[in-house]
Amino acid sequence: MTLELVVWVSSSSVKGGTPPYLGPYFAAKAGMDSLAVSYAAELARWGVETSIVVPGSFTSGTNHFAHSGRPEDTDVDAAYETKYPGLVDQVAKKLADLAPADADASMVSDEIARIVALPAGRRPYRVHIDPADDGSEEVSDVADRVRSEFLTRVGLADLLTV
Repeated sequence: MTLELVVWVSSSSVKGGTPPYLGPYFAAKAGMDSLAVSYAAELARWGVETSIVVPGSFTSGTNHFAHSGRPEDTDVDAAYETKYPGLVDQVAKKLADLAPADADASMVSDEIARIVALPAGRRPYRVHIDPADDGSEEVSDVADRVRSEFLTRVGLADLLTV
């Protein structure tokens, strides 16, 4: 069996809204997203497609936010509360308010299954599942267009598709 598809799970936080206190998560996802973009070009001539799935914030159907936004060290947490009282709860509530009632994290796994089932050559390079619409898709569209234009200008347009 030959590898023909790599699926990456990014985050809308890479290019979209980024509430405070989640910097390490955002940095890790941004690094992973950059790696996915680079590998997409490196794997193209091997016949390996890349799909980058970009979930937004899902506040139900997952415990993703259960421990994020608060340091494990309770003294640090207390110190942050003196400067930004209630901020973590405020952000969590606002994110939950942005999400439509029917937004469920299973939308992400459903999209991954759909992509995997598509025939080779028909899979999307990047797809967003962001019910809160934090702006990531718009920024990604620009970044992906610039990437495409750059690779074309340097004579590597063949790396844009398998």
